[in-house]
Amino acid sequence: MTHKILIAGAGGIGKATGLILAEKSDFDCEIYIGDRYESSSNASKKFIEDGAANGCKVVAFTIPESGLSDEFEKVLKECDIILDCLPGSQAPRLAKLADSHDLHYANLTEYVNETDQVTKIAENSNKGFILQTGLAPGFINVLAMKLFNDFTSTHQVEKVEQIKMKVGALSDHVLAPYFYAFTWSPIGVATEYVKDAIAVRNYETIKIPSLSQIQPIIIDGQSYEETFTSGGAADLPLALEGRVSELDYQTLRHPGHYAWAKDIIKNTPAGADVIQNLETTMLNSIPAIEDDNVIVFASVIGKDNNGVLRANEASYKIKPTYVGKQKLRAIQTTTAAPLCEAANMLLTQNLKGPVFQSMIDPEKFMNGPFVKAIYG
Repeated sequence: MTHKILIAGAGGIGKATGLILAEKSDFDCEIYIGDRYESSSNASKKFIEDGAANGCKVVAFTIPESGLSDEFEKVLKECDIILDCLPGSQAPRLAKLADSHDLHYANLTEYVNETDQVTKIAENSNKGFILQTGLAPGFINVLAMKLFNDFTSTHQVEKVEQIKMKVGALSDHVLAPYFYAFTWSPIGVATEYVKDAIAVRNYETIKIPSLSQIQPIIIDGQSYEETFTSGGAADLPLALEGRVSELDYQTLRHPGHYAWAKDIIKNTPAGADVIQNLETTMLNSIPAIEDDNVIVFASVIGKDNNGVLRANEASYKIKPTYVGKQKLRAIQTTTAAPLCEAANMLLTQNLKGPVFQSMIDPEKFMNGPFVKAIYG
């Protein structure tokens, strides 16, 4: 059977998703990749076709800014699933289209409000909607669930004291005063720096201001700074309610970056949009780079059934790598591979309605063909 996969968004993650599907799938697929700009769709189509050693049909199309065109409607009727790589603000629109055209749907966004909207759209659907399934949220949450399940099973306990999730998409070299280089969406960075983070303290779900409580941390001998940012905890605070005393997600950066970002936010002109001002300032100050690395760290700490304090930990450092004939940045592979794994689950399992990160089988996910190919 040939699965027809619609990728909405032809940027770095969209084209990486298409290439990984074309190169790593153990099923036959046709890829339809669309963007608001025809040139972007065509460029991504060429990127996938040139990079995939295995032949795969790739169709480029245009997504109108609003509404439906005849071309977009035709593609929607052709396909089995939408993989949403558009900005998070577009998630409800794409989810509605998936629902009305009886398609499966998966997205990447860390936006909380938009995720709530998509959840409501998906509640009565006969198709599966996997939400927040990129890197963070996404892979980091499934990894944390695996560590939690392993800990509680091994040590025969129901509760743990801490679940910590940390991810950083970073460059090897940084300059003052911003100590950062862009590896992914500037609007995504700005949004997660401004909106509140969801965490658990004393078994209760709370909101914590982003960029608060900045702390140093050493992972694999390398020094970073960590702080709270929005969206990365996904649904784990609710899913593990009453079973973990302290849970949070924090983003890793090189030392000095957060102080610079907080100063920009603090000095936003009166009446100006804070997120937009931060995004604009960063775009005008910080360069984008190709040679990046992604740091992933998760830990579960608690007492075993004899009262001994123990920890389960896992860390990854992913560098740029070749998929087929194309070299992909670490942020591309680490984000796109979980999305491809979500597509694999939706197309091969009988999933219906909203599917959150806590609901995904960690063992199957971590050992799936796409995740295993990138994360090892």
